[in-house]
Amino acid sequence: MSNSIKKPEDLDGRTLVKLILDMAHRLVVHHTLWYTEVSHQMGVEKAHTALEQVFEKSLAVQLNRLSKVLGFEMKDGVPAVLLDMPRTSQIELLDSLATNWLANDGIWFQTVEFADGMNDAKRCNDSCWAQFSPFEARSIKKILALGEYPGLEGLKAALNFRLYGRINSQSFSEETPDSFVFQMNECRVQVARKRKGLDDYPCKSVGLVEYPYFARAVDARIVTTCIGCPPDDHPATWYCAWRFSLKADETDAIAADEPLQKSN
Repeated sequence: MSNSIKKPEDLDGRTLVKLILDMAHRLVVHHTLWYTEVSHQMGVEKAHTALEQVFEKSLAVQLNRLSKVLGFEMKDGVPAVLLDMPRTSQIELLDSLATNWLANDGIWFQTVEFADGMNDAKRCNDSCWAQFSPFEARSIKKILALGEYPGLEGLKAALNFRLYGRINSQSFSEETPDSFVFQMNECRVQVARKRKGLDDYPCKSVGLVEYPYFARAVDARIVTTCIGCPPDDHPATWYCAWRFSLKADETDAIAADEPLQKSN
């Protein structure tokens, strides 16, 4: 670094832009660390409640400030440029965000894997999903105003609003008043591996965290049973399949979630 650079105003234009992006990254990381620490110190439920309140208040403050600097109009609490976009462009942006999420997830996994091996990467991945699945479920419940006990219909709706729901092909089958089967028909990760001639990625350990945690966060009465997930054998029509059942009350549901794997 040049001795003449003592403050941001001394940077050239490109480096100043890199600093702006780095500060935006710091904001996101600091936001996440606040949630992590509140969860550690005060429990997950309090952390989730605080996160919802902080996001609503903080987003309004940040957007209003950025609108003045970047010169975009605010309309009904959101940037007018997003609100006035053609619907097809809004959906394209939605899908791009979902794809970026998956890319970021993969980069994290590979960074840990290359540094410390597959076992550590899988362990971190599984633990991450234990936090992310209920968070995503609660976020979707708020967007859709599902209420505390939306039942199986609420869960089906929520599954379609997951990030994965925008980048994978999925379906429901064997629907009854008390249960349904969810199938991941095309998984972007597994399809890419198949295209390269690789075996399925053994994702069952994370699935046994991801799906039950998501379902219970949508409705605490819902029980999750694994029908099959790699490295399990599976038909060509799906990569993993899960049965979701509605129990009488929350206590029954928690007890029934053990074991999660369907007996053979």
